[in-house]
Amino acid sequence: MTAPIMLVAPFSGWLTALAEVPDAVFAEGMMGPGVALDPLDGVLCAPCDATVVALASTGHAITLGLDNGAQVLLHIGIDTVALRGNGFDGAVMVGEWVRTGQPLIRFDLDRVAAGARSLITPIVIASPGFALVDAAPTGAVATGSPLFAVIPEAATVAEDPEPAGDICERSVVVGLEHGIHARPAARIAAVLATLSADVEVFKAARQAAARSPVALMTLDARGGDTLVLRAQGPDAARALDAVAALVVGADPDAHEVAAPVAVAAGPVCASPGLAVGPIAHLRVTEGTVPPDGEGPDHEHQRLALARRAAAARLGAGGIAEAHRALIEDPDIGRIAAQAIDQGRSAPWAWRAATRSHAEAWSATGNPRLIERVADLADVAGQVLAELGHGATLAPVAAGAIVVAQDVLPSQFGALCRDGAPGGLCLAGGGPTSHVAILAAAAGIPMLVAAGPDVLAATEGALAVLDAGAGQIDLAPDAARIAAARAAIADQAARRAAQRAMAGALAQTACGTRIEVFANCGSVEDAHAAVAAGAEGCGLLRSEFLFLDRADAPGEDEQRAMYQAIADAMAGRPLIVRTLDVGADKPLAYVPMAAEDNPALGQRGIRLSLARPVLMATQLAALVAVQPAGQLRIMAPMVVDRGELRRLRAMVDQAAGKAGIADAVRVGVMIETPAAALLADQLAAEADFLSIGTNDLTQYALAADRGNPATAAMIDALHPAVLRLIAHCTAGAAAHGCPVGVCGSAAGDLLAVPLLIGLGVGELSVTAGRIAAVKALLRTVTLVEARALAQAALAADSAAAVRALVRAKLGDRLQES
Repeated sequence: MTAPIMLVAPFSGWLTALAEVPDAVFAEGMMGPGVALDPLDGVLCAPCDATVVALASTGHAITLGLDNGAQVLLHIGIDTVALRGNGFDGAVMVGEWVRTGQPLIRFDLDRVAAGARSLITPIVIASPGFALVDAAPTGAVATGSPLFAVIPEAATVAEDPEPAGDICERSVVVGLEHGIHARPAARIAAVLATLSADVEVFKAARQAAARSPVALMTLDARGGDTLVLRAQGPDAARALDAVAALVVGADPDAHEVAAPVAVAAGPVCASPGLAVGPIAHLRVTEGTVPPDGEGPDHEHQRLALARRAAAARLGAGGIAEAHRALIEDPDIGRIAAQAIDQGRSAPWAWRAATRSHAEAWSATGNPRLIERVADLADVAGQVLAELGHGATLAPVAAGAIVVAQDVLPSQFGALCRDGAPGGLCLAGGGPTSHVAILAAAAGIPMLVAAGPDVLAATEGALAVLDAGAGQIDLAPDAARIAAARAAIADQAARRAAQRAMAGALAQTACGTRIEVFANCGSVEDAHAAVAAGAEGCGLLRSEFLFLDRADAPGEDEQRAMYQAIADAMAGRPLIVRTLDVGADKPLAYVPMAAEDNPALGQRGIRLSLARPVLMATQLAALVAVQPAGQLRIMAPMVVDRGELRRLRAMVDQAAGKAGIADAVRVGVMIETPAAALLADQLAAEADFLSIGTNDLTQYALAADRGNPATAAMIDALHPAVLRLIAHCTAGAAAHGCPVGVCGSAAGDLLAVPLLIGLGVGELSVTAGRIAAVKALLRTVTLVEARALAQAALAADSAAAVRALVRAKLGDRLQES
């Protein structure tokens, strides 16, 4: 008898039954028997000696062939195929022999957790004829701990006649957005289990039996690929229809994938502002690339060194990390390596591989993905430059309005090094592209999706770009140019004046004090806030201490960080929000069940109360901050007085253990309609209330702010949201409880007069908004704000409210 092969844990985590996986394909055993492991590590290691049979092009799954003929699938997370490889880095190649404990896939726990339904990882025997024995009990396991053994099932004698009947054949185009991955492969195999027919699937020269999910996955059939289906047997026609329907029909994941965002028909503002300057077309000269290499070994080494060097040159930050992930992408590397093996040069192979991916992304029709094509072109150019075949960029005069089809992030950096352009106007591009983020951060006006006509603009001709209005005037008259230049000068003067006055205490035109605090997430943020004129910190997001790590921060570490931030605030009030995470923002060291709707799940105060040790440690660190009274504690997602009382008891217990006699002020965030409606009850026992307008708006309007299809509905100036705020402030006023706002509405100049008119006494904004908010407050009286707020409550839409405020305040709203 063949000896059992023992599989060990590929990473540390929480072992659970396969039936607990939030996906019927795995939970119901459609992929085969196995277990599931919720990871605490970001490296998937080989569970035994094996051969790599398949590695998903998206890097989220790998199939291993064992010595006894069994095949084992390790599938990192649920719905991770939708991440398209983001956060995954394959460390092996198909056909490679691996040893137990050897790294197979490295993955970014936070990035994957943020984009997937669950991190729980099924480990299943994906080939028939084998059984699972000696399974370890559920619970915590360490990397290398035994999981289960794989043995061949007892042989059975069964008739296996040659399929009878004619052969049916059909060509189909894969309509599944993410191709044939684990779920559709398992469903194809499941539907064939009820039919008497053999079905083979062909992709070019590759072939797979449709009854084998693993074989189907090794085809790497992607959306848009053409496949040939061939069936034979009594049920051949029905089998062909069933398989074709699954291949070309709706993706089983479609209900979980956000709908593509429609691109506006006209110019779109990516970064607001006004600019006057000469038109300068972006002119790029591509480097020549030799097609033939000097031998595979030499070219492989050249490409490896170039990729490493290009990745090393990237700095820190989200855009750099995104580019680094593309440079290190294993699938791009695999395609380039194949071309090199066929005799091509390293630069030719690299350019061909990146172009292949760019074409595939463009073919999806997804605007967000199409925006990322520019990133692919950018990293292609960076590696080609390291190989000595980079493109050259013609110089552009400082202050010019750059016109182009698109601009790459690295090109934007080069333009700014030569002297910042006055503005950018792109025929293509999108408002969420990386270059749009860079332009907004640099304060450079930018229009995108302006259409091809802009590319016909005359080089050197003077133009006026008003990005905020979504306009570019390619033939302005003298009066238009003069007016634009005057407006730009006025903006600069206004900003300088606002910054000069930012250090003064905020008050209205009638002398009413309104506190203007800052939202912070680090010591650096606190220093920047004070420098910008913040009078305190109205929201310190404490989860920055808990994320991006394998274990929870201890009391000493937390206390030191909170104290450092308090010191940076130099005696100003510091309001700390207790840990605010959930299934949508999970912690690696806190096992959490997957939730269909994390926004309505165990998050915020609910999670903290369910994890009392975690909460007690944080509270002990918070109450120890000196001087006493500077730090205040605020709980997120509170719904009613019961939760507040439990929090208060835990704070008092922490203070008592530390020998702190002075009461610590405790407040709650008003983020749910329930809390707003019960504000009078909460205010009777809380020391303060702080309205989180971002969540309050999405809950009140039943619109997910993370869903592109509904994000446009999210507007805190909707009368329904304003009425909840009014109810909250009225309830708080009855008990003399102060109310602040720490959501994004606090920094929206159209919202500011409404909020203070409704009774809000503290606004917590980003550091960059402090000067403008204080400047606006100095122009508005409380009587005027109250009248405006009452009129807004009677409006019928957010748009009507915004129009109302603009009409009443006019030029006082100008900030830039």
